[in-house]
Amino acid sequence: MPAETPEPHGPSIKNTLKINEIFHSIQGESSWVGFPTVFVRTSGCNLRCRYCDTTYAYYQGDLRSLKSIESEIEGFGCRYVCLTGGEPLLQPGSFELMSRLCDLGYNVSVETGGSLDTTSIDVRVKKIIDVKTPDSGAADSFDRVNLPSNPQFSVVNTEFKFVICSEEDFYWAEKFAIENQLYEHTQVLFSPAHQRVDAKWLATKILSSKSSARLQTQLHKFIWSAHVRGV
Repeated sequence: MPAETPEPHGPSIKNTLKINEIFHSIQGESSWVGFPTVFVRTSGCNLRCRYCDTTYAYYQGDLRSLKSIESEIEGFGCRYVCLTGGEPLLQPGSFELMSRLCDLGYNVSVETGGSLDTTSIDVRVKKIIDVKTPDSGAADSFDRVNLPSNPQFSVVNTEFKFVICSEEDFYWAEKFAIENQLYEHTQVLFSPAHQRVDAKWLATKILSSKSSARLQTQLHKFIWSAHVRGV
């Protein structure tokens, strides 16, 4: 099936979002790993990565007002909020929600696939930008506007993530990070693709290559089953 871009309707698409699910769990990735976090999963994605573990978010979801989303988040009594997907940046309402949550005092992060322009994201938001490797099935989707070399791009609160599926992916990611000066300006995260690459193997590659990448292991999949939703 073709990739879907949600099409919210109503008086203002900036004040609505098509939401797949909202849940309270432990952050399993990024430099905020381990913190209790409210996850807001948007519906719709423009990519089809081979290792995607949230394919149910491609189409499933309900249109909701930002006010109702904020109210549900408030009910969890948690200070960390992560927008994920799907691809949150497909919907204009995501940008508005992130800024509003920052205004309310939340620590906000967003997980984005790297194919869309992130320069309009509120600088208070932590950006986790996924650079798709050759074995992801979405190679060459990265928008180079999301690089430190772009004067309009803010490196503040920015982290770059690479999901490693193979040895080829590892060396490709390392080359990309070095050539684009990611290590000098941001955090770089290497994550083993679930059931494709062993975490010990990736740790060994990082050490033997003298890489400056930070290993992340999707903590939530070690705590709960990799196939359980809402965690």
